Amino acid sequence: MKASDYVVSYLIENGLDKVFGYIGGAIAHLYDSLDKSDKIELVNTIHEQGAGFAAEGYARATGKTGIATATSGPGATNLITAIGSCYFDSVPVLFITGQVNTYEYKYEQPVRQIGFQETDIVSIVKPITKYTVLVDNLDKLRYELEKSIFITQNGRKGPVVIDIPMNIQRGEIDPVKQISFFDSEEYRHLTSSKPEADLSEVAELLNKSSRPVFLVGGGCRLADAGNDIRMLLEKHSIPVVYSLMGKDVVKDDYKYNLGLIGTYGNRYGNLALANSDLIVVLGSRLDTRQTGTNRKIFARAAKIVHVDIDPSELNAKITADISILSDVKSFVKDLLKIDLTIDIKEWLYVIDGYKAKYPSTMSINGNKKIPNMIIEKISACCAKEDIICIDVGQHQMWSAQSFQTKGDQRVLFSGGMGAMGFALPAAIGATIGSGKRSVVIIGDGGFQMNIQELEVLARRPLPIKIFILNNSNLGMVREFQQIYFEARYVGTQKDYSAPDFSKIAAAYGIKGFNVEGIEAIYAKIEKSLSDDSCEVINILLPDKFTTVEPKLIVNKPIEDMYPFLDRDELKSDMLINLAEED
Repeated sequence: MKASDYVVSYLIENGLDKVFGYIGGAIAHLYDSLDKSDKIELVNTIHEQGAGFAAEGYARATGKTGIATATSGPGATNLITAIGSCYFDSVPVLFITGQVNTYEYKYEQPVRQIGFQETDIVSIVKPITKYTVLVDNLDKLRYELEKSIFITQNGRKGPVVIDIPMNIQRGEIDPVKQISFFDSEEYRHLTSSKPEADLSEVAELLNKSSRPVFLVGGGCRLADAGNDIRMLLEKHSIPVVYSLMGKDVVKDDYKYNLGLIGTYGNRYGNLALANSDLIVVLGSRLDTRQTGTNRKIFARAAKIVHVDIDPSELNAKITADISILSDVKSFVKDLLKIDLTIDIKEWLYVIDGYKAKYPSTMSINGNKKIPNMIIEKISACCAKEDIICIDVGQHQMWSAQSFQTKGDQRVLFSGGMGAMGFALPAAIGATIGSGKRSVVIIGDGGFQMNIQELEVLARRPLPIKIFILNNSNLGMVREFQQIYFEARYVGTQKDYSAPDFSKIAAAYGIKGFNVEGIEAIYAKIEKSLSDDSCEVINILLPDKFTTVEPKLIVNKPIEDMYPFLDRDELKSDMLINLAEED
């Protein structure tokens, strides 16, 4: 059979029914094979980065391996940002790139290029993939394809790039006669059993603890451990906080969910974490966005249990008292079997007080935080099964602080890469993969990054709502410039502008609206989210100099956020000494 037909048949055999891509000469054979099949859907985007993010959104929403394709040269390099996003956030996506014919490829010759659009994508993306390979021999195609898809899901998930030259794509093969990866020693090594963790010490720490907190990260979602974690938390009324990537693991309707922690965390969440005497960290890498830049004063009164599937992350940034190499879901299921005797009524009373005292929609000076209020309104009007796709900027932090998750909702962030332009194509992949409505929350800057993908929404059409929080500047960096560069707003306000997005939506054949004033904004949110039509709602924020607060200043402990509390008030909130008093 034709090699490109075999690739498609193997994708189908593995239950992968969607492919996102952009056509080009070096990928044309695979594209044609995809188009001929009625068992797999080819989604043609308008830019390769859009295809990459759509495949990422598909993978996040379904748990399956996403597939993105691109031609050689500029097509392949346009995938790099999405590849990096999948690598840093551990998302399983297979990127299939076309390559020039093997007889046009330079290999080790000391020339820059031989074939047209020849580019060594394998070498370029090697640092941001789990595995990458140029398949330049037909006899290796079956082995490398099986291996590539397997690796995306095995262990800590992530992206793989497989580069297939044109003459390999159009070649004739008999896959039955080829060596299978699953018969290899390499496969047996990758699937060798891992030692089981002894949880007796963890149980002992939990039983002795008077102020425990669970910290859930993105690894919990990747392990599909949300239901098990919530069962454990509810069984013992244990407080929980989350990293940005752990936002949707335990829904915000859990009574003792204390929200986001870290640099832009909820003040009440940071206070709870700072005052705890035991932190059980599940699937989170404890970077400085969570701990603050001065790690010596993080969790200074707490024991730390750190559970992660990646041995490289254990004790990499914070030295834990107990480090456990394990899949999060397996760990939690085993912990559920243990008879724990946890009594923390006084601690629950304290954290209830934190949450009531410092709501995310109100500043400590009593002023309303309008952007947070808008996010809270959007969350109240969203359906329980919606997928929320959030871009990068101030609105990302407002959403992390104030969007109240419920039901089966998913929240998709670009975390480690922090890529503006992520949300719109990710929503396309999430909706096409899941069949559910997506709600995009995005800024005026991020929306312009991949605005061309509106054409896909119009062409299909798709049930996607887009809410632009428009302050006509790049607010997150503008805040940085205000603090460190004497308010010289080059690139954020100076030499930057945002168009009338309602007119752009109309040009694509999509309903678009400009709305301003809090009452009108609330009314439009309610009306828009009452149906599944595709809409762009351009929310014109009343204050162009929007800020994200509270926020953690460099070298401050996580409980001491700006705007700063009066020292006596902060001291009264603390169950341990202030950092400067230790």
